[in-house]
Amino acid sequence: MKKLFFATALLFTACLQAQMQLPESTYTNIEEQVIAWRHDIHQNPELSNREFKTAAKIAAHLKSLGIEIQTGVAKTGVVGLLKGDLPGKVVALRADIDALPVTERNDLPFKSTVKGTFMGEEVGVMHACGHDTHTAILMGVASVLSQNKDKIKGTVKFIFQPAEEGAPPGEEGGASLMIEEGVLENPKVDAIFGLHINSVLPVGMIGYKPLGAMAASDRFVIKVQGKQTHGSQPWGGVDPILISAKIIDGLQTLISRESELTNEAAVITVGKITAGVRFNIIPESAELIGTIRTLDYKMRDHIGARMKEMVADIAKAYRGSATVEIDNGAAITYNDANLVDQMLPTLKKTAGPDQVMLMKAITGAEDFSFFQEKVPGFYFFLGGNTPGNTEAFPHHTPDFKIDDAGMLLGVRTLSEMALDYLSE
Repeated sequence: MKKLFFATALLFTACLQAQMQLPESTYTNIEEQVIAWRHDIHQNPELSNREFKTAAKIAAHLKSLGIEIQTGVAKTGVVGLLKGDLPGKVVALRADIDALPVTERNDLPFKSTVKGTFMGEEVGVMHACGHDTHTAILMGVASVLSQNKDKIKGTVKFIFQPAEEGAPPGEEGGASLMIEEGVLENPKVDAIFGLHINSVLPVGMIGYKPLGAMAASDRFVIKVQGKQTHGSQPWGGVDPILISAKIIDGLQTLISRESELTNEAAVITVGKITAGVRFNIIPESAELIGTIRTLDYKMRDHIGARMKEMVADIAKAYRGSATVEIDNGAAITYNDANLVDQMLPTLKKTAGPDQVMLMKAITGAEDFSFFQEKVPGFYFFLGGNTPGNTEAFPHHTPDFKIDDAGMLLGVRTLSEMALDYLSE
């Protein structure tokens, strides 16, 4: 009987430890600073592998907290190591820090007017996917946890990752390069957590999905070869622009007629077409660049193989030729089921039981997936839309907006997740 009582007492104590909660004042005192960081980063965005000023800002903050830092990881990444007062496991928290080649079009007082160069062209630069919020949130988590080392049973590794949107052509970068350079080692990471702000999900809510949560992303390049001729005499040449149109139309049948969409979603998008120099000349060639999104690896393989067959055959049917190159990008963002079950009580603790919702998978992609291929990971979504707002602009668009009020929950949730994971 005594043994049973002792075992029950130990279990009860463990549950209490796993559900520790820092005082509310811990978070409210940091909110203003987190918002200020976010505004500054948003106003000064930097493209993938060019996040020099952002990295310097992060490193200076971590250093001021007494956190051991490493800079220049995967070119511009920053890694911080915070050792708790008690021994235990290692948990990693990750934020992405890069912006996009998008010209901002909203009326925010901290709107970006920064210009940059992308693939040889001058472009606007904007945090059009919310990475500025991710960075500011994780900086806030570092502040919170560094002030509570006595409650940390183990080690927290802060990973500020560059080039989540993809390194420029011809360069390496992102999560895969960080892993190659040993970010999950010394000390070895046991689990990793990350979040993504969501412009549609209302502030105060958290969305999650076990197993496949986000799609694999592949980049493709189609090169179409025709024969140049005068625009008034199309019969004198082979029109690569016409062929490109037929190819784009044909590719969509791979989704609508060959993909088992009741199993998982899939998407093929052509995002860029380059052809011609003058209105009255049918050019010699055209180039199409786009993305394939899949949530099932068999579907991924089938679509890739069929694209190569279909594109060549369509071009041949119109007297031209075409080639396809497919580069595998992010893997499927796969949330470890056991880790989700373990941390779900923490999400409900920080947001409230009614504010945590099970989501369907989305066809956006995340290179956080590369971390999850190496260690158990959990990636969730944080509400960033003002409650009642019906005009939520999509990510990667010039009008994209996030409500600052959503960020405090992100700080609280990542902080509590780290503490609860290490306490179990």
